[in-house]
Amino acid sequence: MAEKKSQIILLGEFALSQHLYMLRQARSATPRVAFLATASGDSDAHIAGFYSAFSKLDCHPSHLPFFKRTPELRQYILEQDVIYVGGGNTKSMLAVWRDWGLSDILREAWQQGIVLTGTSAGAICWFEQGITDSYSERLAAIPCLGFLPGSCCPHYDSEPERRPSYHDLILKGESSAGLAVEDGVAVHFVERTMHTVVASKPGAKAYRVHATKGAVKEEALLVRNLEANPV
Repeated sequence: MAEKKSQIILLGEFALSQHLYMLRQARSATPRVAFLATASGDSDAHIAGFYSAFSKLDCHPSHLPFFKRTPELRQYILEQDVIYVGGGNTKSMLAVWRDWGLSDILREAWQQGIVLTGTSAGAICWFEQGITDSYSERLAAIPCLGFLPGSCCPHYDSEPERRPSYHDLILKGESSAGLAVEDGVAVHFVERTMHTVVASKPGAKAYRVHATKGAVKEEALLVRNLEANPV
């Protein structure tokens, strides 16, 4: 069980080894894990997938609805040990959260030692900027919650347009320098500093990406492989 500290863990994929790594960082040995499927419009399939995975683990899963009756947010969020945010439309998710006042509550949770985590939209939302496909015609850099500095681009290996688009956005000054994450990688931040990079797939990588002298540079980060079949 980890000591109380502000933590954010970006999950590159919905994988058992990444989930177990994340749960081990929580302040409780049997953590309460809340799933936010806002980015998918509270998709029944996403919520069912979450319960299917986490009901088998040593934790107490629940989910927070925004498109049906919504509980008192601050009480619900601050009772959790982990907040897990699913994928979907990042821009729409953030708009819903801001309208409900959830952004400030999530910051309070983070400062109290509740682990913030998620995949795709749920990975990039914690940064100052996220590279999103919320728009149908293009990838774009949008303002996010700002808990972590810089920008973040997910799906760096699985979606071919991600790398050139991220480079172009940085060169044009539309995106700040930041972090590019392949699907098999999880990146763990303590406070606002990168702590550990782990992988559920051998060879999966994450990069620091920035512009220098009119060109984009990628710096591969040191990655530790997780167990292939953890128990």
